[in-house]
Amino acid sequence: MQKVTVLGFGSWATALAILLNKNGYDVTVWARSETKLQYVREHGRSDEYLTNIDIPPSIKLSSNIADAAGSDVIVFSVPSKATREVAVLVAPYIKKGQIVVSTAKGFEEGSTKRLSEVLAEELCGCIPVVFSGPAHAEEVALGLPSTCVAASEDELAAKHVQNMFMRDYFRIYTSQDVIGAELGGATKNVIALAAGIADGLGYGDNLKAAIITRGLAEISRLGIAMNAKAATFAGLTGIGDLIVTCSSMHSRNRRCGILLGQGKSLEEALKEVHTVVEGVVTAKSALALADKYGVELPIVSGVNDALFGGKPPRKVVTDLMTRDKTYE
Repeated sequence: MQKVTVLGFGSWATALAILLNKNGYDVTVWARSETKLQYVREHGRSDEYLTNIDIPPSIKLSSNIADAAGSDVIVFSVPSKATREVAVLVAPYIKKGQIVVSTAKGFEEGSTKRLSEVLAEELCGCIPVVFSGPAHAEEVALGLPSTCVAASEDELAAKHVQNMFMRDYFRIYTSQDVIGAELGGATKNVIALAAGIADGLGYGDNLKAAIITRGLAEISRLGIAMNAKAATFAGLTGIGDLIVTCSSMHSRNRRCGILLGQGKSLEEALKEVHTVVEGVVTAKSALALADKYGVELPIVSGVNDALFGGKPPRKVVTDLMTRDKTYE
């Protein structure tokens, strides 16, 4: 029985830990808060994430990062802002050739590095695998049909992760386009904020379709400039993830956008959503990458104006609609 340690205890970490447990793996979940872990030990469920889902007692719960030692695979499921910090903590227990699965969707704030790059820097000799796609934790935890992609430059590592997570309701594809998979997963959160803003303003399906379509054009434009494969953005980690994040109420980014469109401040919206909204941090990073690679991202720029520039959401939409005429 292979040992897998899941770092993090949010909704996605919980759903993946339960799935791996069902697939016969020896699963340990690490979290900082012993109090939260003790609650699960006593009640069999989390009091914060996926509160309607039973967590099997065979899943080991630990607040000691040293318990990751000896793992065959490490699954990183912490927010992007915590990725480097947790990587430093677990580094002493990582062996050469360790497969490390990155499930967060974002960039490192400030450096704009992809999270697999952060892991490679801190965990010398590891093999990063990006795990991304149009799969909400709430549906995977319930066993509803879902799909994801395991992307790695190491094809054998990608196939290993594919085999780990495959079930009759969870289909996993492999890819070697790490940049495309990571960029699509991160940047779609910014477009989902825009889609939510439009919903909060009371606009209709026509604008939603335009945001998704033109948002995909922006993601693809940036991705190609960063040496990703164009075909990736027509797949699950591109248009697939974009559709589900822009349309589902499971999407915390869309929910945050809706609240902004309804007139809430960013602080009020984040407080009401209550969980990490990766698109807020990613918006700055995506704009910085656009400047670095010399590409135009009007929707991403508009979202930044709404989040950090004080521009009213309705004015952001009007400015996007009245930009200079161009071709598609």
